[in-house]
Amino acid sequence: MIRFFKSKNYLILVVVIFVFFFFLLSTRVGDKDQIRRACFNDACFNLEIAETFESRALGLMFREHLADDQAMFFIFSEAGNYGFWMKNTLIPLDIIWLNESLEIVFIKHQAQPCQDELCPVFKPAVSAKYVLEIRGGLAEELDLKNGQLLFLER
Repeated sequence: MIRFFKSKNYLILVVVIFVFFFFLLSTRVGDKDQIRRACFNDACFNLEIAETFESRALGLMFREHLADDQAMFFIFSEAGNYGFWMKNTLIPLDIIWLNESLEIVFIKHQAQPCQDELCPVFKPAVSAKYVLEIRGGLAEELDLKNGQLLFLER
């Protein structure tokens, strides 16, 4: 009888571990890997995803051009007050912070490149889970405003 309970508990443990890893992989990696484009109404962007610490730290540094239909999409594991700077960034960017519902909560228009050792950090007073970087000036051209929703396409 004791052997039966030990094997049953072992089987339950294996199933729980399998379900946990399946859930982790299907929600975290699967979502990120499937996101290809994002749109504000008719204005759509092909996304480059920055989800890891390394990809977020590099961002759009050293890029000489960013097309109007290109964007970098930063994904954080939880909402917070994430600051961005323009260190080693060669082009002006509009930095758009979005909450967990993909609603714009703050826009830094025309963040300028910084080649100095001390660069300003742009940080909204509100919490965000995602950040979208697009060509500088494009947010104004598209008339993007706080409260507007970003739609993700897979």
